[in-house]
Amino acid sequence: MCGIAGIYRYRNEQAVLASEIEQMISVINYRGPDGDGIYTDVELGLGHKRLTIIDTSERSNQPMISADTQHIICYNGEVYNYLEIAKILSEENVQLATSSDTEVVLQALKLKGEQALQDFNGMYAFAYWNKQEKSLLLARDRIGIKPLFYKLTAEGIVFASEIKSILAIESEVEKQDTARVNVGLIDSYMSLGYCPSENTLFKGIKKLPAGHFLSIKNGEVNIRQYWDIKYCREQDRGEAHYINQIQTLFESSVKLQLRSDVPLGVFLSGGVDSSAVVAMMSKLGIKDIKTFSVAWDYGKDFDETQYARKVSQQFKTDHTEYFMNADDFKNFLPDYIRHMDEPVTEAAAISLYYLAKKTREKVTVVLSGEGADEVFSGYSIYKFMDMVNQYKKVPKLLRKGITPIIKALSNKLGKYAELSNFELEQSYAGVSFYDEKIKRKLYTNDFLSYADHNSSFSVLKPYYDRMQGHDNQAKMQYLDIKTWLVDDLLVKADRMSMAASLELRVPFLDHRFLQLSAILPLRYRHKGMISKYLLKKAMEPYLDNDILYRKKQGFPTPLAVMFKGPLKDYVASILLSKKTNERGYFNSQVVKLLITEHAAGSQDHHKILWQLLVLELWHREYID
Repeated sequence: MCGIAGIYRYRNEQAVLASEIEQMISVINYRGPDGDGIYTDVELGLGHKRLTIIDTSERSNQPMISADTQHIICYNGEVYNYLEIAKILSEENVQLATSSDTEVVLQALKLKGEQALQDFNGMYAFAYWNKQEKSLLLARDRIGIKPLFYKLTAEGIVFASEIKSILAIESEVEKQDTARVNVGLIDSYMSLGYCPSENTLFKGIKKLPAGHFLSIKNGEVNIRQYWDIKYCREQDRGEAHYINQIQTLFESSVKLQLRSDVPLGVFLSGGVDSSAVVAMMSKLGIKDIKTFSVAWDYGKDFDETQYARKVSQQFKTDHTEYFMNADDFKNFLPDYIRHMDEPVTEAAAISLYYLAKKTREKVTVVLSGEGADEVFSGYSIYKFMDMVNQYKKVPKLLRKGITPIIKALSNKLGKYAELSNFELEQSYAGVSFYDEKIKRKLYTNDFLSYADHNSSFSVLKPYYDRMQGHDNQAKMQYLDIKTWLVDDLLVKADRMSMAASLELRVPFLDHRFLQLSAILPLRYRHKGMISKYLLKKAMEPYLDNDILYRKKQGFPTPLAVMFKGPLKDYVASILLSKKTNERGYFNSQVVKLLITEHAAGSQDHHKILWQLLVLELWHREYID
């Protein structure tokens, strides 16, 4: 795992200085504390920070140059099936000088060009320079596990693993530009808690989308998609068939991701997903597995360690725990904002950092259960939206009389019943969406008018457009994989693990799992109220029922408790300040009311207060 950065001045062919590349990679030292390298070729410059994982010798340092000096790669990530690709290369008489996956990727690209991307199973973002053709290829893995940002400039292109590397070489004029904020994305952020789509909150800086590559040749920039999930529900082949498929694929995925020349372990929450990873490692014969858990010292609602310990005892792992408190949370907030680059309201990221830091004391690589909820429909909202779809079949006039009764019995179910009046595209904005009414009260009149023309639904529309003709469950899954997963969860996973110089691997996000989920008959998405039904059935031979079938807890952060306790004054001091009010986005009187109601316990506004706090701290770190 590493960090990359580069400049290509293809427009004016002005030379790139090594000092410029050094400036870019110096701000991401934590991504690669084991070494660095710089390559320049007149108008092109590449920089690399290395965290050694496979072939730890200096011969695998980067940027890596081919023997004929015409092909160069600057690469972040792992291609897990590199041994299989190396075998194919040997059949083509390609000689390898190292045992690293980096050289395999370089030689595969040299042999097949962009077509080599179809062969890679892994997480990666890289820059590949063909000196002879004067062509640059930037690519990002199928799922978007590894990040890659870029900015097209008057001179050419600047790109990097993190936005801060691009900001590091901005001119003084750019740094003083008060219009650097992409204000059109703020409504999306306030609706979702992150910034979806290829744009970022920094005007002009974009994300290369997952499963895409960007090529530059003869002064032309082309962005193309090389992989996407293909939804086509197959005829039901029976539960046993799909359970067997999941078991076989999971074993293959974990086995591939265990390839490492440095120590590795597992993040173990005690939930189904991470416990399944430990169980499969044990099945594959791995001994002395090192597992790591984190919890909050705020009672049983924020502590799953008893389940993690149970799994640890079953598989005799070397287990480590870390307990968080409010001081940990507050102390890391400035670093959290800095590391995430964009505002992302993923509070669990902060505890993930402390866990990663503790884990790094013993291992360099860690596996986690991230992604299983997206693959196997683990979120309860999928079941509720399925119920909404069934409720729509009731005549509209009848629903008009029934819905108030449902709402009187259960406010939550009542809100879902109200969604039956809308099409899915208007009613479902992702796993993390919430009541739009509060948000609209919060905006100033001027900003409300602006937001209406730059709403979150307009940003999400392209994903729904691509899924026309597919079932609602497929539409929701596709939207969440392309937005919530890649722009929130995987950002959290990458930034917090890399901040601790730790490589994080995610076996459930092997692209073969995603494709399998896209063909599964709908009845296997969930069974009754049992989510991730097929995964749980597949793991029954290895895990006890009280791990598999207990109520999903996730990893909640006690924001609600902290925001009316030890962090109450801190939140008020930031959100009610003159500086925050002068942004012009939010009505300060409404913000004050939200803080007051939350502190009094009459309403729970912790989610929106957290969003406001992160957005303001981001402005202070990156804009002011």
